[in-house]
Amino acid sequence: MSTTITLAAVAGAHGIGGEVRLKLFGDTPDALKRYKSFDAAGRTLTLRSLRPDKGGAIARFAEIADRNAAEALRGTVLTVPRDTLPPLAEGEYYHADLIGLAVFDTEGAAIGTVIAVENFGAGDILEIEKPDRKIFMVPLTPTAVPEIGDRVVIDPAFVD
Repeated sequence: MSTTITLAAVAGAHGIGGEVRLKLFGDTPDALKRYKSFDAAGRTLTLRSLRPDKGGAIARFAEIADRNAAEALRGTVLTVPRDTLPPLAEGEYYHADLIGLAVFDTEGAAIGTVIAVENFGAGDILEIEKPDRKIFMVPLTPTAVPEIGDRVVIDPAFVD
C-alpha cells in the first residue's frame, strides 16, 4: 500500500493573483477541503481557498503569491499521507490500493498484475501486465471485474 496518495495535479495558473487550476483525482473538490496542506514535490502548500471549476477546481495556496509562481507549479501533484484518508465502507477501495495486486481469472488462473488505473472519461479501466510483459486493459465494472480484495478477479472474456 502506498504511503502517500495523489489527490490532484496542478494544470496551470488561473488569473494573475496566484490561483491555480487543479485536475482532480477524486469525485469533487470537497474531497480536498478536508486537508489544510498538501505535499507538492517536497514542498508544503497550505490551502487558503478552493472552488469548483469545469470538472476541476481553482485553488489558492498561502505560499503562491502571483501568476509566475502559480505557473511554475504546472504538472505538480498534490499528495497527502495515506493514513489521513477517510475510512472505506465494505466493498470500497482507493485506486492507489489496486496498483500491484495480482490478477486472476474466475477459474483461478494467474493473469498478471495491476499496473495502473486509468480514466479517459467513460469510466475506470484497469491496466494489467501479463508475465510476458504484454499489457491489456479491462473496464472496472462488476461484469468484467467481479471481485476486488487482496487480489483482483476478472472475467476470462476480458483477457486479451
